[in-house]
Amino acid sequence: MKKYIVTTTIQPPTKATKLFAEKEGWTLIVVGDTKTPHDEYKKINCIYLHPDEQETKYKEISDILGWRTIQRRNIGFIHAYNLGADIVATVDDDNIPYDCWGKNLLLNKEIEVDLYEPTISNYFDPLSVTNRNDLWHRGYPIEDLQIKNNVEYKGKIKKKFLIQADLWDGDPDIDAICRLSKLPCVKFNDIKPFTSTKLSPFNSQNTFLTREVLPYYMVLPFTGRMDDIWGGYLVEKKFGACVVYNRATVYQERNPQDLVRNLENELIGYRNTLNLLEEKYQLDEKVKFAYDLYRKYFI
Repeated sequence: MKKYIVTTTIQPPTKATKLFAEKEGWTLIVVGDTKTPHDEYKKINCIYLHPDEQETKYKEISDILGWRTIQRRNIGFIHAYNLGADIVATVDDDNIPYDCWGKNLLLNKEIEVDLYEPTISNYFDPLSVTNRNDLWHRGYPIEDLQIKNNVEYKGKIKKKFLIQADLWDGDPDIDAICRLSKLPCVKFNDIKPFTSTKLSPFNSQNTFLTREVLPYYMVLPFTGRMDDIWGGYLVEKKFGACVVYNRATVYQERNPQDLVRNLENELIGYRNTLNLLEEKYQLDEKVKFAYDLYRKYFI
């Protein structure tokens, strides 16, 4: 099985990046940006995609994505696919992997996991069944926050999953309102794998994707901090309930961020995520164009 890790960064190799580079059985792909110190990545065990190489091999999508953006990791997905990837892990360079990271993958085989179903909402917040259900995942529709924890355990379900979303200790991937109001440092309980039949958010910071879904998963440009979340919802709308959530396998030492700017970049989600899920909101034409162009690289 060919397994690749994809990330993008403007920093020198971090502690997390160096550890990912040495993960046995995995090959790290680092998608460089204009500010990335390119020569530093010659010193670690990775495939480094220099901006010049991206412009040569993937010119059309490169021009659409622009520079100094996390959405350039889409080029890493395409490159991994072209190298024959069976599994692609999408990670952030400030998520330090535990020793257990990437072991005992739950994908492409029928497994038995815990099933949870929301009793009022039509959408499932994966944090609602953890020891930190006072928090909520970035991209969960805020209109349902008051009812998100109304969830019932339905027993075990046997299923083959296409996406595995592992959780994250430390400064987790919650939305800006939640982070600004709580400033949490999280240690999740060692939970068993779980799922729901309802649509639920997942991100691009510690997630494993099968080859089958790669052509349909894009970190969408022109959507602010909903880029990976809305891209995930598009996949779920196509494949149905295909996501299994798993225990935390990284510790996030979050890079310095402007939390108010994060809030501004999440407004598009606060206003439109629920409408998008209910098909009352249509993606902008330039987002659709980028998504269609991205998919052409897999044909």
